[in-house]
Amino acid sequence: MNLSTTSSPHVKGRDSTARLMRDVVIALLPALLVGVWVHGPRALLVTLVSVASCLLAEGLFRLAIRSHNTLPDGSAVVTGLLLAMTLPATVSYWAVALGGVFAMVVVKGLFGGLGQNIFNPALSARALLLLLWPAQIVRYAAQGQALPLWGSTADVVTAATALHDMVRPAMPDVSWAQMLLGNMAGAIGETSALALLAGGIYLMVRRVISYRIPAAYLGTVAVVTLLFSRGQPPFAWMAAQLLSGGLLLGALFMATDYATSPVTPVGQAVYGVGCGLLTVLFRYFGLFPEGVTYAILLMNAAVWLLDRLTAPRRFGTVKGGAGR
Repeated sequence: MNLSTTSSPHVKGRDSTARLMRDVVIALLPALLVGVWVHGPRALLVTLVSVASCLLAEGLFRLAIRSHNTLPDGSAVVTGLLLAMTLPATVSYWAVALGGVFAMVVVKGLFGGLGQNIFNPALSARALLLLLWPAQIVRYAAQGQALPLWGSTADVVTAATALHDMVRPAMPDVSWAQMLLGNMAGAIGETSALALLAGGIYLMVRRVISYRIPAAYLGTVAVVTLLFSRGQPPFAWMAAQLLSGGLLLGALFMATDYATSPVTPVGQAVYGVGCGLLTVLFRYFGLFPEGVTYAILLMNAAVWLLDRLTAPRRFGTVKGGAGR
């Protein structure tokens, strides 16, 4: 009889990376469909370019390093979807493709592949595009416009988002129904709060994500904006902050990324609180009206420390001593 020794884990469940990624895609579909409905066919084409560039970059990179094919796990599709949903429908296709390549090769591939990256690939790509071409990334078309599928979008009529209105500070010039349903200016996937919440609840029911990070993240933003409402009606101001921008997309789909979030329950709670505090700080005092991207990326960098500080004590050890 042959004895085979392998590293842990020795007990395997039915979950697989492909199944988890498939659930994330399903959860993102409602927000994506609303984005296409509001911004037109160009939003769908931007999404297809983003997904295609991520798949191509992943495949070519794996081929170049002579590694096994990772395309079937679906992670490249999820990254492409998330990247597209953080961008306006007016963005150039070449910029989207560049972001996809950067996400898959630099942020994910060079760090060792799936599960080894330190920073969220989609948000890192958005941060790069925001650094290089900020005018493209913060330029949002007014809802209901017929955006050209090809050519320049320089003549498109732009509109201020709800967050732009709140920078003044003032209550946003959109109704509650518009923020809930998504019929307003904004990025492709962050306009409909109801669609994002539906996707997040689906992921929790499927046990793809835990409630801890979203609850700590959104709860912190709610408390801070309620206490510091900048002269506006406190509860209305808090609700507007929660329903606008990329907060729900970030809290439910970005901050909960397995590879870039803590694994301990206490660490997840602290991580969510940190994301919430930084988001409000950037929104109130930052150069741009949105703060979700940099808040999550900064907390990504602190994940290793949070896991180290909040790791449970191993059985058989004493505080400050060695294991027995």
